[in-house]
Amino acid sequence: MNVLFADLDRGWRGGQSQALLTLHGLSQRKHQVMLMAPINSPLALRAAEIGIMVRYVPQFAMRVRAVSAFRELMRQHKFDLVHLNEPHAMSAAWLAGAHNHSPLLLSRRIGFPLRKNWASRATYRAITKFIANSKDVAQSLVASGIAEGKISIVNEGVDLPPRTTTEMRKAARSFWKIKDDDFLFGCVSVFVPEKGQRHLIEALAQVRVVHPQVRLILAGDGACRADLKSLATRLQLSDAVLFPGFVKNVDQIYQALDAFVFPSEFEGLGTALQTAMAYELPCISTSRGALAEVVEAEKTALVAEPDGKEFAEAMLRLMGDANLRKQIGNAARQEVERNFSADRMVENTIRVYESVLRGMRPA
Repeated sequence: MNVLFADLDRGWRGGQSQALLTLHGLSQRKHQVMLMAPINSPLALRAAEIGIMVRYVPQFAMRVRAVSAFRELMRQHKFDLVHLNEPHAMSAAWLAGAHNHSPLLLSRRIGFPLRKNWASRATYRAITKFIANSKDVAQSLVASGIAEGKISIVNEGVDLPPRTTTEMRKAARSFWKIKDDDFLFGCVSVFVPEKGQRHLIEALAQVRVVHPQVRLILAGDGACRADLKSLATRLQLSDAVLFPGFVKNVDQIYQALDAFVFPSEFEGLGTALQTAMAYELPCISTSRGALAEVVEAEKTALVAEPDGKEFAEAMLRLMGDANLRKQIGNAARQEVERNFSADRMVENTIRVYESVLRGMRPA
């Protein structure tokens, strides 16, 4: 297959991570792939590093230039499919008339209702197949009026890392200046209100009354960063909460942790949580959005409401039970191996591509 992948997001979030894994997996399986992405965006840079052909879009007046780029590519190449990874790419493809040349597939990762203005309705009509990352997101599409036959579910996946050795853990904790006897909780996520990091800071204040050596690392960046740092200062936790910002080598976070905490108030699927589970870390998560499809309470994670008190109770419970930590961590990794690996995600994506192409061929 010859696939054009398009993502016009300038940042790096779970969707871009999934795009890179998909591009890499398609390339490994000898499919031809090209990425359209903003010049110097993290996805464009990382895709180029692994040998993916990239059609760069200048960031100045990007949406207008993306329409021109689509038109140019449609003239120059014959793509079997165009896979749109986020809404801006979808809008640009529709304005360029890409749907008149190749079937369009759209990844959908959030359960918000679709917009219903005339332009949005016209754009969605041009989509041949919606690829929902969970049952929850698929149900939201149906509720927005998308026919079930136009929706396929492909769970997002993560690479299975090697198990963390004692040496890896020691090196990672040394990098973050974490003492051997410090218990380190951590979360990797963009700083926006619905990710709920404030609940973790509030929980930490309660946990440190019992265990003063507990620390928390919040990796990521975003609009709420200043508010979160202010909250940590107000609760006298400035030395206990680490804010390293965007971390490119995120392995150094997971390898240093004793447990992962994910207080999201709304989530499409949660690849950061899946990654922590793949690292065999005991996790505390909410079951909001599609997270109930990822974790099984008391088996692959402890489940709590996004609330400081509830998370504090779960954190204290994990700290006090080494056997529970080991049991949950082992079960979590096995769950990722079975259902949420990157290989499984790529193979299921290819199956969707093949089904679309079969439907396009004359009987």
